[in-house]
Amino acid sequence: MVKDEARSWAELSDARIRAHLQDLSTKQELAAVSVARHLATIRVFARYLLSTGLFEADPAEMLIQPKIGRKLPHAPSYEVVNQLLSTPHPDEPLGRRDRALLELLYACGLRASELANINLNDLQRDLGVVRVLGKGSKERIVPIARTALDHVEAYIEHDRPELARHDKPSQRLFLSRTGQPITRIVVWQIVKRHAARAGIRKIHPHVLRHAFATHLLAGGADLRVVQELLGHANINTTQVYTHVDRSRLKDVISSFHPRP
Repeated sequence: MVKDEARSWAELSDARIRAHLQDLSTKQELAAVSVARHLATIRVFARYLLSTGLFEADPAEMLIQPKIGRKLPHAPSYEVVNQLLSTPHPDEPLGRRDRALLELLYACGLRASELANINLNDLQRDLGVVRVLGKGSKERIVPIARTALDHVEAYIEHDRPELARHDKPSQRLFLSRTGQPITRIVVWQIVKRHAARAGIRKIHPHVLRHAFATHLLAGGADLRVVQELLGHANINTTQVYTHVDRSRLKDVISSFHPRP
């Protein structure tokens, strides 16, 4: 803490704050966004100390908030995603549940919380779509790819009845081994567990969402359509995925530029 570096709060100065932030960045190897959060917290507390009369001037006033560059989302290849989807044991009810869950995450580009909150009546299996309640309680309808729908239907018909509790029935699509609705945290745990089994690093539910968007755009999907499927309020949020697949941009130039 900054207090450890200054013998009293009255000795706090911009130089000490800078040294503390440098320590966080170099010695503790915190990410830039974490260092920025530390500085924001120090600013608030310094203003409070200023209001108490402890300081005549704000020691953090002259410090510049670091600019945080927008990090490009990590999108695994289709081969890596397919390896992950194939990991759950097909001869176990929970394995088949997990396969359906993973397939739906990738096929629809869902957030973990969105998937956990899907009810049985949100699925329109005859139409091959699912109703999703996203951020800000905004509802959207997302098509389900045939392969994913097959796994979901098999889970509903054969495995979900074994997991459901008859004394406390739940309408949630995905249930735990005790019949309770799974949570967002459980979705994360399922993805991480199967990623570890497959020897895949840096995979979590949101990475499958990144893969969904990146693979659609790489296949030629319209940006506005992908925005709607993801439930992004602002197309600038979706736009970041156009910067991920650099190889496709090179292919476009090679194919269509008059002087490739």
